[in-house]
Amino acid sequence: MSNGIEQREQWGSRMGFIFAAAGSAVGLGNIWKFPYMVGANGGGAFVVIYLAIVFTIGVSVMLAEFAIGRNAGLNAVGSFKKIKGGAWPLVGWMGVIAGFLILSFYGVVAGWTLAYMVKSFTGLIAIAAEGKAGDAFGAFVSNPTQVILWQAIFMLMTIWIVYKGIGSGIEQYCKWMMPGLFLILLILIVRSVTLEGAGKGLEFYLKPDFSKVHGGVFLAALGQGFFSLSLGMGCMITYGSYLSKKEVLPSAAVTVSFLDTCVAFLAGLVIFPAVFAFGVEPGAGPGLTFITLPSVFAKMPGGMIWSALFFFLLFLAAITSAISLLEVCVAYFKDELGWSRPKATWILGLVIFLLGVPSALSLGGHIPQVAGKDFLDAVDFVSSNVLLPLGGIFISLFVGWVWLDGAEKEITNNGTIPFGFMTAWVWICRIVAPVAIAYIFFSGLKW
Repeated sequence: MSNGIEQREQWGSRMGFIFAAAGSAVGLGNIWKFPYMVGANGGGAFVVIYLAIVFTIGVSVMLAEFAIGRNAGLNAVGSFKKIKGGAWPLVGWMGVIAGFLILSFYGVVAGWTLAYMVKSFTGLIAIAAEGKAGDAFGAFVSNPTQVILWQAIFMLMTIWIVYKGIGSGIEQYCKWMMPGLFLILLILIVRSVTLEGAGKGLEFYLKPDFSKVHGGVFLAALGQGFFSLSLGMGCMITYGSYLSKKEVLPSAAVTVSFLDTCVAFLAGLVIFPAVFAFGVEPGAGPGLTFITLPSVFAKMPGGMIWSALFFFLLFLAAITSAISLLEVCVAYFKDELGWSRPKATWILGLVIFLLGVPSALSLGGHIPQVAGKDFLDAVDFVSSNVLLPLGGIFISLFVGWVWLDGAEKEITNNGTIPFGFMTAWVWICRIVAPVAIAYIFFSGLKW
């Protein structure tokens, strides 16, 4: 087992790390879930609450994860083992298991984005123009060969990037994928807001309606803020472990959170003007992405190109998250079991792919339901509603109560960098974040 920080891979540049960490945080949920949540919860009022939560609780937990990872220079399990030991490595274990489970079904849905990118040029738009986008999606997810093929292609891409390592793999690819993602977003925004009737969508999205604000809106903003930043699953601990001791952790946490929020916010500027311009009902999840939006693109001149661009955008958001999930698992097997990166990446990638096959088959009814849920939804429930919130709670408590001196030294680079919000950060980690995340946890336990 190698604990030496010298031999460990490191990010080649601050920008490379920021793009990789932001890529980990930016996922499919930013593109389809955030805009819908805004629309369903009072428009601009939700955005204000969401931003407040992200830049208090979200940034605080992310900073805690960076500090743990960089201090130990190890994977999520090894970090807790090295810093404190006892039962604390179980927190890291929850992250590794969550990474396994989430990537297994995430690879399936990400495969759909690749398939739809290709289908945009091979008849999807014509089918959507006839009002049959829902039938086309149903036929696609019911076809075992197609869904598993696209899942396999996506997983191979993910494995390849992680296999290449931190500097020449994850960092190198994120350095062009993240700017590419922003560029495509901006192109799609220009197209969307210049549609006739787009103003209604912008008003719906951006105009605060405080009459809709109630406890449920706070819970929705809290959940979206926590889940959209990739917290509680060891990604930020693992990425933090490859950081140099010179990096300023608070500014890194703020920058990553800002980029993640930007993507979510800009996605709304793509979706709502287009959906309202054509009088389509905005709905959440796969329905919006794979049924509603192809119907919207079918009504635009050059619909094939806009559709393909949008699904390429989704693919970029998905793969930058997927590589961080795989890296959490790979780092554990490298650090704790002494596996080489190639061996860990290929074996774990294959295992995760096989674990995802039941999820791929579940929506077509080829796999029995689990307690009334599709297999994919059941795996999502266990990882997102149980493992991630528990991880977030214990990470906050760990730095707030157990390892506070060490965390403060790590965040201030041994007292050389001032951090004016230290007192606020400590109390957020000690009380505010654990209570808030516990609220998400208990309210999400309804199976």
